[in-house]
Amino acid sequence: QLQVVESGGGLVQPGGSLRLSCVPVGFSLDYSVIGWFRQAPGKEREGVACISSTDGNEYVRESVKDRFTISRDLIKNTVFLQMNNLKPEDTATYYCATDEWGYFSDCSPHEFQYWGRGTQVTVSA
Repeated sequence: QLQVVESGGGLVQPGGSLRLSCVPVGFSLDYSVIGWFRQAPGKEREGVACISSTDGNEYVRESVKDRFTISRDLIKNTVFLQMNNLKPEDTATYYCATDEWGYFSDCSPHEFQYWGRGTQVTVSA
């Protein structure tokens, strides 16, 4: 069973930035896939960004593409989600997830089996 741990959430004013981190527990990012998802109260969980070290595939949700960046540091064995110019509508619990398959198709939650506990991001003045 794979585990991932996310961190870096918090309270930030509109226009501010946060960097979320996702650390795999007990396995390497090499030949793995990591996804970032978010879920706001009363809404479905949605894919924000995904990255595969297996085939180099990357995806960032269209609505945040100009503000969010996903990256990986293989030495630190960490995947980052850099979020700039945050807006109140970005408020949600952000989850990191992985799967044994190592690939993703459209960065949808159903493609990922193992999930972190989430980190809260609140954007408010």
